[in-house]
Amino acid sequence: MPEIRTAALAYVQRRRLLQTRSVDNPAFYMAGGKIDFGETAEEALHREIREELGTRIVPATVAELGIFRAEAYGHPPGTQLHMTCFLADLVDEPRPTSEIAELRYFTVAEYAAMDHVAPGSMLVFRHLQGMGLVD
Repeated sequence: MPEIRTAALAYVQRRRLLQTRSVDNPAFYMAGGKIDFGETAEEALHREIREELGTRIVPATVAELGIFRAEAYGHPPGTQLHMTCFLADLVDEPRPTSEIAELRYFTVAEYAAMDHVAPGSMLVFRHLQGMGLVD
């Protein structure tokens, strides 16, 4: 069974979780992306946040939230997502770069009500809700 290994940022502000939507994609996802060969999950996280959000992570604030496994949204059936998710602070306010069409903060209910929901993001939303970090 094919597997996509990614690193993602759970960036929470005002009890809402940041999600990004790529150009030509209807679904919002966690900020982050695929882990390149020879790269650690944390190295991929730093690279992807620079590329997608136009800012940097404050290094001393990085903490692994967990590994989340789900069906990979937008990929052939049976493709699994292996997402290492981190909590961290950002140096600047995130802003969409050329590959990102939109940034938006969601509560669990707001995200779940979307027409297109990424299963991996939903797992993180539920986990953060259980920790009392998001509404």
